Amino acid sequence: MKKVSLSLLALVALVYFTSSFALKNTENAAAVDDVKELVYNAYINGAFNELNADAMRKGFHEDFAIYSPKGEQISKYPIKAWADGVEKRKANGYDASDAKNKWEHKFANVDVTGHAAQVKVELHNQGKHVYTDYLSLLKFDSGWRIVAKVYQQH
Repeated sequence: MKKVSLSLLALVALVYFTSSFALKNTENAAAVDDVKELVYNAYINGAFNELNADAMRKGFHEDFAIYSPKGEQISKYPIKAWADGVEKRKANGYDASDAKNKWEHKFANVDVTGHAAQVKVELHNQGKHVYTDYLSLLKFDSGWRIVAKVYQQH
């Protein structure tokens, strides 16, 4: 009887931990999909393919900045300046159908842990690898937002 009880307890524990692990993986997969969709809409299309400043403002946090080195200092380019520039560029005759304005992307890595995420995305234009971007995201009550970017231009 003791052996049966122990076996039953082990089986219940195995089922519990397996289902808990499966649930966590499902939740994480959904979070990864949400993050990729946001990056695609706000960043890939917003900033590059469609020049959609409204999509950028929706997907980027208002305190977002692109960080890059300037000598030994850090240069910060805020979302307001970037989105305003995108709007201006589009108003000045940007042609989204022009092949030179088509950006291909590859999600090289998407890592989500709880309310934090990191996305490595490679951007290609006219067959050339132009940027490798590292986007940091946080999940707020209202959803995921891109909060920072560092990059390598190739």
